[in-house]
Amino acid sequence: MITRDGKVRVSAKAILVRNGRLLLMRGRDRSGTYYLLPGGGQRAGETLREALTRECAEETGILVKPGRVRYVRDYIARNHEFAEWDRDFHQVEVMFVCSFVRRLGRPRSPDRSQTGFSWLPLAGLGKARLYPAALKELLSEEGKMRGPVYLGDVN
Repeated sequence: MITRDGKVRVSAKAILVRNGRLLLMRGRDRSGTYYLLPGGGQRAGETLREALTRECAEETGILVKPGRVRYVRDYIARNHEFAEWDRDFHQVEVMFVCSFVRRLGRPRSPDRSQTGFSWLPLAGLGKARLYPAALKELLSEEGKMRGPVYLGDVN
């Protein structure tokens, strides 16, 4: 759900590392395959943790337990490579460190652009087309998260 009505969208994202691999949503566009953290938009009356739990279940079929907030990023599309398509889009993403609870079954309702999910090795993130790309440097091979909490307007 992309808003183009001048409102800022709030999105909850999961950082779930298991056995040295990061859970990521896989998508495809004109340039090929790309990856994003699972999660999505918060609904009215829903906490960020509730939104994250619901979105992960819908997109991946995995029940997660959101922990602490690790990163917050502004994404102001006009400042980045997708300005041509989403110039007026502004999203604030709150990224939670999550733990795996259990597999619920098949994903129920992934977004249109999503082609599935993958567990990518932390050691291989540098080669992936990952958004936000800043995560490649912030997530180390050992699963330690570095850097500030507020990332600013990065892509």
